[in-house]
Amino acid sequence: MSLDKALAVAQSEIPECVATGYVDMVSGMLLGVKTVDSHPGEVLDLVAAATSDLFQGKNVVEIERLFDKSRGITGRNHHYFNEIVVFSSNLIHVYVRSKRNPDHAGVFVSRIAANIGMVLVRARAAMTHCEAAAN
Repeated sequence: MSLDKALAVAQSEIPECVATGYVDMVSGMLLGVKTVDSHPGEVLDLVAAATSDLFQGKNVVEIERLFDKSRGITGRNHHYFNEIVVFSSNLIHVYVRSKRNPDHAGVFVSRIAANIGMVLVRARAAMTHCEAAAN
């Protein structure tokens, strides 16, 4: 399945989903996107940059380093932040780090009326298809 197809399936299966995307956090590029509305390229570019900041921003990396240090973990690139949920005034934004490639993340955006439990369950399931398609 192609990444575009995986994102389209995710959008159809996640409750009240208005947008899906898949981000390469190293390059800062949005590798794929599916939305119900059209958005300017600058907005989509910012989504990719924001996703990268959420998972790999300076302070997040430092927190993860300190967690490793306090647990006696050395020489391993381990990530503690794997899922981030942001509630805005009218949307639920779910960011999921790829298990296959920790430098990739899925972005799933649903209307605020959606059941958050179902959004999370379906976003996690969709992520496995997106990961397979991106590799």
